[in-house]
Amino acid sequence: MDAESECKFDKVIEILVGKWKPIILYHLLTNGTMRFSELQRAIPDITKKMLTQQLRELEYHDIVHREIYLQIPPKVEYSITEYGKGMDTVVQAMHDWGIAHVKHLKELYGETN
Repeated sequence: MDAESECKFDKVIEILVGKWKPIILYHLLTNGTMRFSELQRAIPDITKKMLTQQLRELEYHDIVHREIYLQIPPKVEYSITEYGKGMDTVVQAMHDWGIAHVKHLKELYGETN
């Protein structure tokens, strides 16, 4: 097996690592372009600092595009890049599995979260 065909899960994990990136990606893939404040409202438990950090990392990897509008007050919008749209099936599969897992645990243990 050559270096090109070796497992690249480490690259995917590097992009998706952490609690917030998959959630941010899910919202942007589902809702399209969103302002920073809209993302904050959609993910109420995330801090401004953490949202900014996670968006910058996703922007670095060319998954998220940041558009700045020079107006008063300043307006910044985030969207998924064409390249980032390739993650749609991965993020949707994670979301679907999460729903199935919660249902499974509820059936197994009677848990409600």
